[in-house]
Amino acid sequence: MQQSFFNSHPLFDPLASRMRPQTLEEFAGQQHLLGEGKILRQLIERDQLSSMIFWGPPGVGKTTLARIIARRTGSSFIDFSAVTSGIREIKEVMTRAEQSRLMGETTILFVDEIHRFNKAQQDAFLPFVEKGSIILIGATTENPSFEINAALLSRCRVFVLQALETQELFSLLRRALTDPRGFGGQPVELPDELLRVITNFSNGDARIALNTLEMVVLNGEREGERVRVTRETLAQCLGSKALLYDKKGEEHYNLISALHKSMRNSDVQAAIYWLARMLEAGEDPLYVARRIIRFASEDVGMADSRAVQLAVSVYEACHDIGMPECSVHLTHAVTYMALAPKSNALYVAYEEAKKDALGMLAEPVPLVIRNAPTRLMKQLHYGEGYQYAHDSEDKLTDMQCLPDSLLGRQYYRPTGEGSEARVAERMQDIARWHAQHKKQ
Repeated sequence: MQQSFFNSHPLFDPLASRMRPQTLEEFAGQQHLLGEGKILRQLIERDQLSSMIFWGPPGVGKTTLARIIARRTGSSFIDFSAVTSGIREIKEVMTRAEQSRLMGETTILFVDEIHRFNKAQQDAFLPFVEKGSIILIGATTENPSFEINAALLSRCRVFVLQALETQELFSLLRRALTDPRGFGGQPVELPDELLRVITNFSNGDARIALNTLEMVVLNGEREGERVRVTRETLAQCLGSKALLYDKKGEEHYNLISALHKSMRNSDVQAAIYWLARMLEAGEDPLYVARRIIRFASEDVGMADSRAVQLAVSVYEACHDIGMPECSVHLTHAVTYMALAPKSNALYVAYEEAKKDALGMLAEPVPLVIRNAPTRLMKQLHYGEGYQYAHDSEDKLTDMQCLPDSLLGRQYYRPTGEGSEARVAERMQDIARWHAQHKKQ
């Protein structure tokens, strides 16, 4: 069937396709792998590639990077889908690759969604990978440790690709507006404020970012050749998730403040609402998870030390599965923090200690608790009189550990909330012991 002009001309390809990077210099993100001197960059530049697995979320450029590698190394590139191909297709491709190898040509076989292959299909690659007939580059959004056969995985190097940072996505969209392959041929009026909304909405996915940009430009208000994208246009295109929330603006800080203070006030319903407001507006779930970790020690603290463990576990869950699935994990954490007993004693303790530390930066460490690794230090009485607490029956000693000028300071004053009541009792026991064993 003959193709029409509209589906064959490059200008009518999707923006994400037109803006696909052609070189490492154009490639956005993954500086931990592709920055100057980084391991993958060196392997590409030296043409010392071996089979590898790209593991990362959608839209970070796994396919694009494989194509760039093939172009940079002068290799033949075969794009192979795990969804539509079986063992017969694998063997046919391998036969062609082996023939190319005998002709001195390297073949890079890119397998998208390699985790979808079953064991038999994955095993079909093994002899060709071992023999060097191909350089296999597999792409997966799933943990290779669980989804790739051990035999095949042991012959591949795993590179972890990360979701694009906000500034990387913003720069990518800015380039799409000026690049001739994008919208560089027409004047588009799209303020940075709205461009950041698209960036936030995309949640680290370059494909979503470019597709969204294309949609809002194509639906913008036309004034002759000029296209103007308004806040209303953006809201209509993005739908219910587009609450036009600027991660760098005042509303961002207002909402995280509302979440934090609702948890502090033990208001579960309000805390869940403010969490939903942030997530549905496109907030990075890891940012929220980091704030909850802080809250766990600042506002719950020793009243329930399990709060920190839960918060860290939820952060890891958000990192591993992302949105929208991790919304329930964050709800779990927010609800736990709101209902937990509250104590800010740790926060107060550090702030008071910090004030003393900054005002008394030259206070000497008492000789008795200094380390003495050399003979000279021992001659200078470093560590002299040190008492090893484990050697005493009560596991306590009467050594002085604070500088003279700070003797008697109390930074941490436990409350009677939750588990901290037991902490307060323990500290009282220790104080009584010291009173009884005080040196005359």
